[in-house]
Amino acid sequence: MSTLQSYIAGRWVGATAAKPLASAINGRVVAHTHEETLDFAEAMSFARGTALPGLLRTHFQDRARVLKALAAYLLERKEQLYAISAHTGATRSDSWIDIEGGIGTLFAYASIGGKDLPSSNVLHEGPPMRLGANNHFIGSHVLVPKRGVALHINAFNFPMWGMLEKFAPSFLAGMPCLVKPATATSYVAEACVRLIVDSGLVPAGALQLIIGGTGDLFERLDEADVVTFTGSADTALMLKAHPNLLKKSIPFNAEADSLNCAILAPDVTPDDPEFDLFIKEVSREMTAKAGQKCTAIRRTIVPAKLVDAVATALKARLSKTVVGDPALEGVRMGALANKAQQADVAERVAQLAKNCELLLSERDGFAPKGEGVGDGAFYAPTLLLARDASASDAHHLEAFGPVTTLMPYGDFEEALHLATLGRGSLVGTVCTKTPALAAQAVPTFAAWHGRMLVLDREAALENTGHGSPLPKLKHGGPGRAGGGEELGGLRAVKHYLQRCAVQGSPTMISAVTGEYQRGGTVTESDVHPFRRYFEDVEVGMSLLTHRRTVGEADIVAFGGLSGDYFYMHFDEVAAKESPFGQRIAHGYFVLSAAAGLFVSPAPGPVLANYGLENLRFVTPVAIGDTIQARLTAKRKIDRPPRDDQPAQGVIGWDVAVTNQRGELCASYEILTLVAKRVAG
Repeated sequence: MSTLQSYIAGRWVGATAAKPLASAINGRVVAHTHEETLDFAEAMSFARGTALPGLLRTHFQDRARVLKALAAYLLERKEQLYAISAHTGATRSDSWIDIEGGIGTLFAYASIGGKDLPSSNVLHEGPPMRLGANNHFIGSHVLVPKRGVALHINAFNFPMWGMLEKFAPSFLAGMPCLVKPATATSYVAEACVRLIVDSGLVPAGALQLIIGGTGDLFERLDEADVVTFTGSADTALMLKAHPNLLKKSIPFNAEADSLNCAILAPDVTPDDPEFDLFIKEVSREMTAKAGQKCTAIRRTIVPAKLVDAVATALKARLSKTVVGDPALEGVRMGALANKAQQADVAERVAQLAKNCELLLSERDGFAPKGEGVGDGAFYAPTLLLARDASASDAHHLEAFGPVTTLMPYGDFEEALHLATLGRGSLVGTVCTKTPALAAQAVPTFAAWHGRMLVLDREAALENTGHGSPLPKLKHGGPGRAGGGEELGGLRAVKHYLQRCAVQGSPTMISAVTGEYQRGGTVTESDVHPFRRYFEDVEVGMSLLTHRRTVGEADIVAFGGLSGDYFYMHFDEVAAKESPFGQRIAHGYFVLSAAAGLFVSPAPGPVLANYGLENLRFVTPVAIGDTIQARLTAKRKIDRPPRDDQPAQGVIGWDVAVTNQRGELCASYEILTLVAKRVAG
């Protein structure tokens, strides 16, 4: 039994025990919060004065490498976290979502940073726009670190994943974090933060931990700060209305519990695989984490003619779910977080039962397995039926446990209408075998849901589940769900960056963005750019190639090689009648010919060409036209060393192909892997 400590201003604070935190399994005290009051002025000063400058001395790529190393460090020590997580009532699979799901999110954002972000603290969000007729004045957008502090307030149900999925993008964006876990399961968050601190990987002050209340912290937030919240809609409403947040327009991102639904479409019968998939999905969402998921299915919407079949199948599956101490073999569902949560769920179920039928509940022989479980916070899987679906309290009242309400519908439009009565949800599922029904559902679902799962027999082969937020997809929803967004890949990083429009000459915008902008000043290279190592290439370094005149033989030969005999290239009569008035070269021949103009054929620093982006064919190339290419280093992305590859980076090259009249014929960017002169 220990006293938890906060981690503030580079030191652990807390020695005097305060509130006891009980095991959800047997009620025994696991830890205490600390009694000491935290100095939030010191915490904010440390974040602004020490952590922020330290983070800004690094760049996106540096921080991505830290996230990867941190993820590997935590993964090696995961069993320590599993042992602590067991006190929350979680089964091993529940804790896997929290622990390894959180670590996996660190890995995901390390990858996103390594692939999509530059080796700087300026992210260009193009494309640039011409603001003048002759391209002397252009505009674009950049995103830069906000130079503030992120306050993350997390829920009790996923104390580790909830912390890391917010920390990863904010750290990547260069923003120090203050983390406030929900008190009930704060011992898991504290254990994770201790490991992070012990790793020595995260700069001082980049992550601070608050055990207990936030005191006067909200009054100390400034315009550059950000608040993110996960929890109940009522608490979100109270916090986002804080006078200081309103006065200073401080961004507040809320992800609130929502009344998510799953719809069994009218085309599915009990004989279809989709019927069994639907039953399994609803059952899994009821029992995973004992139903304590903001994405859990609270409303199960089914055709009226199948209510009895669905109820029978769900009852049969749920009745086989063994509930008890997760340490015992065969237990598949653990406990709620604590006694208070148990009492809250019981109260909500009693309210729902006033206009619903109880089809399965604790009165049906519920007996959790294990020693001392009578003092635990167990709750039986509970299935209700609202025969008058549109009038059910389940559209606005949530029991945050292993509870769902069956709702019958007549036609599919009614089912979609019932889905909207939740007034905004994080996720919804439509289980169907008919593509047209999925397409019909999307316009309604997309307006009221943050994410939609279309479940059929094909998707089931790799389905990650209705309730599984994924790092590369947004997590959040409108209305009751909070109106915010988390995750979503690069979208989450941008939430912690400030967007700014910049205007100026192409040369100046090139300097600001760190990317060459067409029309800006170039540096004519005395050595072919492809003969230079990664470190020696500078953005704006350029090569103007020799010229090549395109003849009829080129078009005929390319058509023979490619098999492309489109009339515009071979039919003189049809070509004259076309808008171009003559035969023209294949666009892909122009690309190939341009490569022949600018490629340096000998082995050298350029290891491979692995992509082409933003290709546009602008002016057609006719027989007799003479083309020329300008190759310019547009942007550089460093890459960390790997044991199985030579040290290398990525260079994006701007390519402009023009004709003898100076007209742009083709425009694109090629991506090359370029070796470094110095290994590592």
